[in-house]
Formats: sequence, C-alpha cells, structure tokens
Amino acid sequence: MDKEAILYVKQSGGAVRCLLCRHSCRILPGGSGICGVRFNKDGILMTHAYGNPVCRNADPVEKKPLYHFLPGSLSMSIAFPGCNFKCGFCQNWQISQDVSFYDGAPPAEEFPPEKIVESAVENGCAGVSYTYTEPTVFMEYALDTCKAAREQGLKNVFVTNGYMSRRALEAVAPWLDAANVDIKFFRDDSYRKHCGAALRPVLESVRLMKKLGIWVELTTLLIPGLNDSREELEGLAGFIASLDRNIPWHISRFHPDYKFGAFQSTPELLVREAVETGKRAGLPYVYAGNVSGWGADTHCHKCRELLIKREVFHIRNCGMHNGKCRFCGEKIPGVFPGGW
Repeated sequence: MDKEAILYVKQSGGAVRCLLCRHSCRILPGGSGICGVRFNKDGILMTHAYGNPVCRNADPVEKKPLYHFLPGSLSMSIAFPGCNFKCGFCQNWQISQDVSFYDGAPPAEEFPPEKIVESAVENGCAGVSYTYTEPTVFMEYALDTCKAAREQGLKNVFVTNGYMSRRALEAVAPWLDAANVDIKFFRDDSYRKHCGAALRPVLESVRLMKKLGIWVELTTLLIPGLNDSREELEGLAGFIASLDRNIPWHISRFHPDYKFGAFQSTPELLVREAVETGKRAGLPYVYAGNVSGWGADTHCHKCRELLIKREVFHIRNCGMHNGKCRFCGEKIPGVFPGGW
C-alpha cells in the first residue's frame, strides 16, 4: 500500500528532495527516485513499500551472513522490491531491480508490522532481518517493524549496501541490533561504474554504525577481474583493521547472474587468497562464502582453538561458554545466545 514517506523536504514547483539515502534525489511531480519505490504525488513524497512485503522467510541468521550474532538462531527475513543501487551482478535482481510488483493489484492480505513480528515469534525466530533487497528503500515499514519487534524482545538486523543517509541511520539505530554491510569495491570508480553510487558514503555508514553501537559484519562478493586485485583487497582489509580488527569479513564467491552472465565463477583459489589477505592485515575473523567444506568455522583469535563448527547452516558449539573461549577464557567479539 502507498504511504507518505519520511525524511524529505518540499521544494519549489511541487518538487521534493528525498533525504533517505545518499543519492538525495530531487523528484518532480509524477516522478520517482532512483530506487523506483518513492514517488512524488502532488508535491508529497510517497512510498509504495508498506504492508505487502514480497518475501517472508524464517532463515538461519548465518544466511545474512552473520556469524558472530546469535549463531544457530532463526531470523524472520522480509523484503520489498527496489534498490538504490543498479548492480549488474546482483544476486537478487528479480526483486531488487524490478519494481513492477507495485503496478499490480494490491494483495488480498496486508502484513502490518505487528503481523510480521507475530509470525517471527510463531516460527521460533530470535529476530527480524530486513534483507534480500535494500532495506533503506522500505525504511518506513522497516522502522515500524523494528519497534514492534523490540517490544517482543526480538533483535533487528539490516543487510544493506550502506548507502543510507546519516539521518536515516540515526533514525533506525535505536532499534537496530546488527548489520551486515556489503562493501562491493574499494575503488570509487568501480562503485560509480557498476553500482551507480560512490564508495565514501558506504565507508562513512560503517563507521557510524560502529559509533552507534550496532554490531557490524562486512561482506564482499569477489568478482574475477573487477575487485580481486591484491591492491584493492589489501586496501579494504586495511580499512577494516583501522576501524576494528574484530569485525568479521565475509568474502563470498561470485557466480554468473543477471547482466554478468558472461563472467566466470570465482575460482576457490582466489577466495582463499583473499581470505589470507585479510588475515595478513591482522583480521582474525575472515570467512569464505559460497564455497563448500572450508572457510566457515570460527576459531579463538587468541589460542586458535575451534569454537564454532559450521556445515552449511548446521551450527555446532565446540568451544564457547557465555561468549568466551572454553580453552583460554578469551572473550569472543559478537553477540551470543545465553549459555554460549
């Protein structure tokens, strides 16, 4: 259903300036923002994304991916069509890049935030994740759901490209417990060419999340020939280390999709080399994604004993107790269930 948007200002001639993300779109009457979700109706900024999420699934939180945030738990995962990026390699392009969903007849059943939370509780979820597409573009619904989830003792997770405005992040931060931010490149020209965005705002969002007390993990989709150079990976690893060495970094293997169908899948050797680059930079928690049989286990950063064994989404606690290593007593960074 359509709803008046938050975070915008009216301008002359019926135009509006959207302040939700770093694009700051100026939208004329009858027009839409880059995301295709927010539109100008007679000088009022409206959003299509309220009450009818396109996805509602109880997922393992590891799928986000989050490895140091309530491991082994389920998270009710929701999404709306639309995105403020235009990535040709998007793995969820069917819903992120196609907003025709909003052109159809309204669904027979609405899902207000309270109903999402009710479903999360019924499915034994520990929280709600705003994911699959960019949660910033459905901020109104996400914010209301975050508040309803917190009232029921549930945690809230954003899986995001990090391009929200400072005002948007500060608005949701009191109810946001964790975020996985996708840092796609460490070159501004690559962001502009392949995403229609810029690098610096993403890095600023990561810094601000840390400052606001949100648990942060990072993901990079490793694409052969685009972001797999030693120089770029060392630069990104250095940025993470300078911010907080304990931030988990997930390096995921690319597979051809959407407009990048002609690219090759990332060789596992490149993923291994990228993981080692992160470790050489002093990052103790670097994980490999979209590979089988390695790269997902958590070891203590002090004594290197195995703490968490992961086989796909099956999680086994091998050496943690109350958030500490059973072997040496070191506190492990993250948010862990009681008794872990």
